[in-house]
Amino acid sequence: MLVHALLLSLSVGGDALGLPGLRFPWEERRLADYDLRVVLADAPAAAPSTPPAPAPAPAPAPAPERPSAPATPTTEAAAAVLAMPAPEPRAKVVVTAPGADTAAVRRDEAAQSRIEQDARERVLAAEQRAQREAARAEAERLALARQESLRQEEIRQEAMRQEAMRQEAMRQEAMRQEQARRAQLAAQEAARQEAARQEAARIEQARQAQREAERQEALRLEQSRLAEQAREDAARRERERAEAARLEGERQEVQRREQARQEQARQEQARQEQARQEQARQEQARQEQARQEADKRELARRERAEQEAKREERLRAIGRQLDQEAAQRDRESRAPTSSGLRRGWLFGRADPNADLIQYAQAMGRKIELNMTYDLVRDALRQGHVSPVVTVAVRADGSVEKVTFVTSSGVPALDEAVRKVIASQAPYGAFPPALARQYDVVEIRRTWIFDMAIRLE
Repeated sequence: MLVHALLLSLSVGGDALGLPGLRFPWEERRLADYDLRVVLADAPAAAPSTPPAPAPAPAPAPAPERPSAPATPTTEAAAAVLAMPAPEPRAKVVVTAPGADTAAVRRDEAAQSRIEQDARERVLAAEQRAQREAARAEAERLALARQESLRQEEIRQEAMRQEAMRQEAMRQEAMRQEQARRAQLAAQEAARQEAARQEAARIEQARQAQREAERQEALRLEQSRLAEQAREDAARRERERAEAARLEGERQEVQRREQARQEQARQEQARQEQARQEQARQEQARQEQARQEADKRELARRERAEQEAKREERLRAIGRQLDQEAAQRDRESRAPTSSGLRRGWLFGRADPNADLIQYAQAMGRKIELNMTYDLVRDALRQGHVSPVVTVAVRADGSVEKVTFVTSSGVPALDEAVRKVIASQAPYGAFPPALARQYDVVEIRRTWIFDMAIRLE
């Protein structure tokens, strides 16, 4: 663009001699003094006027975001010259004196024609110079626009660089904060480990102190035991001494009473015989009692065997009932029921149907949290097992039936469980998604009684 601007600024032609060169527009005079000679003559026929030269098209308006090139005096002068209308040919005015020479008139006419020709050439040269000035101004405007675009690009690059620097600073700040957070976490972990170590040391010291106290207590007890044993030994020795003195006195008394004893020996033999007979009678009674105890143990063993047989029979009945229920569920799942109700079963904690799991949990919480333990408190005093109960609930929350898969073994407790289930009905309507699938849901749970009722 700069080379084109230089080429357009060259001045070609003109009155100067030599090679074309660079000229500034203001070095040339826009208006020149034309030599005009007025000759009075008869006016010839009017020649048709030539239309004025069209004004050059204005330069296109620049984009709003880029500033336009400032107007220069040269550009304004060129525009003024271009806007001037071309000179129209006028009628020749020939001023002659009476009896003037015709040759002189012709010379004047030729001179006037040359003057007009020179004027037209000057106007044409001015128009060309104005066009060159406009082209140069346009080139300058384009150069300024290009410089502005380069400046805007530099600004954008600078903004991008600053944004990259800001993001890098933010990333470094985030890394610094992350390192600080990790350091803080490491410090917290070290502090926690130190606290745990101190707590372990404290517990170990407490244990050692407790072991030392136990050892001291054991030593005190051992000393007390030894002192008590010493006292007992002293008392025993005193008793032995007294016993020896007593035996000596008895020996003397025996010697004194020997005669009487011999006299009484016969009576004593008779008494011993009587005692032997009494002992034989007691031995016979003891044997009879042992036989009765053996009979009782045999009876208890038989009762336990009968109870075991009953329990086995009950378990077999439960198994048959489970098989029957499984077969019934199989039949119900394969064919529509006589009542036309859609039934669902939940026999554990896991099931693909989340709505069914939530409904069973809500039902269990209602039974566990509503003070139902008082209904079974009295029946729990008897020996029992944890019953397995199946509750069939309709879509409106009412109870259809209660089935004991495994009985508790205590009819009163089974009846109390039925009362608990009935006391908490209804259990709430099925959620819409569950109601669209089933009309009746059977939920099986194991009932556990400790300090409250728990369903598992």
